[in-house]
Amino acid sequence: MSHILVVDDEPAICWGLKEILSDEGHDVAVANSGEEALKLARARRPDIVLMDVCLPGIDGVNALGQIRELGPTPPPVVIMTAFGSLDVAVRSLSAGAFDYLPKPFDLEQAVDVVQRALTRAAPAAASAELPSSGSPLLGRSAAMQRVFKEIALVADTDAAVLITGESGTGKELVADAVHLNSRRRSGPFIPICLGALSPQLIESELFGHVKGAFTGAESPRLGLLQMADKGTVFLDEIGDVPLPIQVKLLRALERKEVTPVGDPRPRPSDFRVVAASNRSLPELVAAGEFRADLFFRLSAFQLQLPPLRSRGEDITLLAEHFLRQVAPQSAGFSPECLQELHARSWPGNVRELRNAVEHAAILARQEVVLPQHLPKPQIAGPAVVGTLSEESIAAFVADWVKRRHEGDQEASTATWHDDLLSLIEPPLIRAALAAVGGHRAKAADLLGWHRGTLREKSRKYGIEE
Repeated sequence: MSHILVVDDEPAICWGLKEILSDEGHDVAVANSGEEALKLARARRPDIVLMDVCLPGIDGVNALGQIRELGPTPPPVVIMTAFGSLDVAVRSLSAGAFDYLPKPFDLEQAVDVVQRALTRAAPAAASAELPSSGSPLLGRSAAMQRVFKEIALVADTDAAVLITGESGTGKELVADAVHLNSRRRSGPFIPICLGALSPQLIESELFGHVKGAFTGAESPRLGLLQMADKGTVFLDEIGDVPLPIQVKLLRALERKEVTPVGDPRPRPSDFRVVAASNRSLPELVAAGEFRADLFFRLSAFQLQLPPLRSRGEDITLLAEHFLRQVAPQSAGFSPECLQELHARSWPGNVRELRNAVEHAAILARQEVVLPQHLPKPQIAGPAVVGTLSEESIAAFVADWVKRRHEGDQEASTATWHDDLLSLIEPPLIRAALAAVGGHRAKAADLLGWHRGTLREKSRKYGIEE
């Protein structure tokens, strides 16, 4: 039996956690403030602490630092918050929190975190608290809280990061946030959009060239990989790098050496790489258009950005933020306008939303923004499952079976069912979780599954709730 300390000023949260953790066989104490938590922790050392950030008096992050000073082996602390942001995630994890649990959360999620904490040692606190990043990344949704947490975890390492997601989801903002919260933040952040360059220019831009290296090279040029020394280089649209240059890029990443065009002598450069793509690199690898070894080198840590349509609870927050930026004197949005914003599918994601708000603000002229001020959608959004007919679904399955039968004559038909489910279940699970803000119990109810079934399938497919 473990002794768990729950710290929250909301009685309902304390009651719910105490009930479920007690049912799991743990001894649970409750505190309503940081000061009371420290008093109880000094009287009896807890095995785990679950603590809210916003508390009366001392806040949770500061209390976390004091709890970690109670002895040579401090208890793991799980930070809970309903007001999550990138700064809170960074402060919590850099101060030594074991995990970061954004509210609202399923009580079973708390049980899972406690079980993990009981089997692992709490991480050491960072040597120095990271400063506020000032990042423009915003979001209250469970999907964005996951992104904030992952940025905070990976930022202060030197691991290569691969950011994937649709166009307009904010990949460069995330790359910048990784840099600003890293040990390299005093160094340069060098972004480059490879998709905007011709294949002939990519090598010169990345590696530089010496005078006379090719026609038109009238003077030497320093490459971006050298300019990023002691900092971070952001390679956007990495999938557009030609195969011959991929070999040279892989060598530069592995050896931290840059060889300019026309010069056989490598130059040392200590840079970190954050790459991004809105194309599927595994599909490019399978098609022979991208090197598998470079893909694995770039994707030491993968960060998937959610589309705006799967984080609908963030639309009002983002729209109001953009309106304050482009029209500080605006009277705001009408309820009907906000309803229209939520009804759209936003295929251009956050970038499209910002452009729509700016367009509407110009027409509204500081008056209340109405639905008619919004631009008409220019691109159709993704198909909605509810509009699919039974005939179209049946046609898809029939076509899949036909192609599978023709391409794999010797395969056992007994595997077809599982293979088809492996295609259909992951997007179904993600859609159900997105619809209920990541709440696992509600998602299980939508799917008609037991929560344990959802948990097992999520682990099977590598889906984070």
